[in-house]
Amino acid sequence: MAYWLSSIITVLVIYIAISIALYYLQDYMLFKPEKLPIDFQFDYENQETKEYNLETRDGATINGLRFFPKGESKGVVLYLKGNSKSIKGWGKFAVDFTRHGYNVLMVDYRGFGKSTGRRSQKAIKRDLQLVYNKLKEQTTEDRIILYGRSLGSGFAAKLASMNHPKMLVLDAPYYSLTKVTARYAPFMPLSLLLKYPLPTYKWLKYVQCPIHIIHGTHDKLIPFKTSIKLSKVNPKLTKLHTVIGGGHKNLNNFESYHTMLDDILNKIPKTIDLQTTSINVIHSSKPNKKKA
Repeated sequence: MAYWLSSIITVLVIYIAISIALYYLQDYMLFKPEKLPIDFQFDYENQETKEYNLETRDGATINGLRFFPKGESKGVVLYLKGNSKSIKGWGKFAVDFTRHGYNVLMVDYRGFGKSTGRRSQKAIKRDLQLVYNKLKEQTTEDRIILYGRSLGSGFAAKLASMNHPKMLVLDAPYYSLTKVTARYAPFMPLSLLLKYPLPTYKWLKYVQCPIHIIHGTHDKLIPFKTSIKLSKVNPKLTKLHTVIGGGHKNLNNFESYHTMLDDILNKIPKTIDLQTTSINVIHSSKPNKKKA
C-alpha cells in the first residue's frame, strides 16, 4: 500500500474515532451537575423558600425552589441557570429579583440536584414547558419573566418563542451551542454530532415580548460579539445592555449589572412620538455650496 494512502486511512480512522468520542462524551463535557441527596434541606439566609417536585410524563422528577419577596409580589421570574452545579448554589442569585418584589422559581435540569430522568434537549424543553404551564395555573403570563443565564439562555428563548411572557432576559447568551463548540473543534462536523445544538438565534425570531440581552465585554467563553449578533435577530423588540469589563461568571460583581437589572425590572417603557425627533434628518456628506 502506498505511503500516502496509508496516511490518509490513518487520519480518517483517527477523525472518525474522535467524532464518535465527541458524540458519546458530549454530555459529560457540556453538563457539570451537582447531585443532591433526596433529603437535602435548602437553607438561605434572609430568604423565604418553598421546595417543589414535579413529575413528568416519562416518570422523571424535576426539583425546583421558589423564593418569595417581602411584601406584595409583582410577578415571578423563572430563572434558568447555567450548565454547572445545582440550584443549591444558584439560589444565592435569587436576591437580585426578590429585592425588587418578584418571586423567583429555579429548577434543576435532569440529572442536576434532586432532579432525575434521562437528559436530552427535547426532554429538557418539554420539562421547562411543563414548569411554565404550572406557573400559568398560578398567575397570568403578563406577570412571568423568563431569565436565561448562559446555557439556560437558549432554553429561555425557546420558551419565550412558544409562549407570551412579560419579557425575556438573556444573560451571557450564545448564538447557538454549535457556534460555541466550533471555536474549540473547528474541523469537526458538529452540526451532525451535537445532541444539544440549541439554536438561540432561530427561536428569538418568534419571540413577541420585549427582549433584554446582558453581556460583559470581557467574556472569554461566549464573546460579547455574540450578543451584538443576537440583538439583530429581532431588533424591534431587543435592547442590548453592556457590562463594561464583565466576564462570563462575574457580572453580579458589577454595579452596572444591578443598575441595568433595576432598569429592566422596574422601569415602565415609554412610547416615543418619533415625529417629534430627528429620526428623518439626514446628515449631509457634502459641504453646502456658496451662492454667487
